[in-house]
Amino acid sequence: MKEKPEEQYAVITGASQGLGRAYATELAKRKYNVVLVSLPGQNLQQLSDWIKREYKVQSYYYEADFSVDSNILGLTNWLNENFNISILINNAGIGGSKAFDEASVMDIHTIIQVNVKATAVITHQLLQNLKRQPQSYILNVSSIAAFSPVGYKTVYPASKAFVHSFSRGLCAELKYTNVFVSVIHPGAMATNEEISSRIEKQGIIGKLTLLKPEKVAQYSVSRLLKRDTVIMVNPVIWLFSAILPIWIRLPMMTKIVKREISYEKCLYNGC
Repeated sequence: MKEKPEEQYAVITGASQGLGRAYATELAKRKYNVVLVSLPGQNLQQLSDWIKREYKVQSYYYEADFSVDSNILGLTNWLNENFNISILINNAGIGGSKAFDEASVMDIHTIIQVNVKATAVITHQLLQNLKRQPQSYILNVSSIAAFSPVGYKTVYPASKAFVHSFSRGLCAELKYTNVFVSVIHPGAMATNEEISSRIEKQGIIGKLTLLKPEKVAQYSVSRLLKRDTVIMVNPVIWLFSAILPIWIRLPMMTKIVKREISYEKCLYNGC
């Protein structure tokens, strides 16, 4: 299935919904051919077919669970064998709110595996492909949480801090090549009604920081192509993080997340 040499593709992980889906449609609107990657059972084929019809670009898809090492390498081998890649968006990620001692070993493993290992390994395995193109871009999706630890989300912010540090270091390393690396730090996004409702229950901070994936994708793709190294999409939460010292910010954010968890437990237990 080797594509024609002149055809170049954008690869988007976590592409079935939310920000990943928004990136796929934004790039297709800009007439980029796309390869969509997501977990099995996410209606990825339907999305790929719709993009082809709607935007008249080439669209392929690949289903993989990144919690398994062999699946990551299976994806990158398939991509390198079949496509010329000029844009890589490492968007796949997983989080969640839970007391650390209530999390399972698999919960911890999956966050580190998907957010940290998959991002690094996919980038590593596709880098030579990206270098062969006239101009290439890597966009890694971190989080505003990368700048502050938060109780009840202990592993997730740490994993996103890795994504930030990894991206900045790789950008410096590739400065004099044809591959540009950027990292985006979005806040909470209204990916569906349930998530929007949960975030809004966090109070005024949740409402002020809620973003629409389509707007985030449009803005960040524009900034990526203009070679912005760090992309901040929510000035309110960034200002909040920058101004408040950690000894105020950490207990405040922990209290907000704890309240959210307590509310969900109450709903589940019928109280």
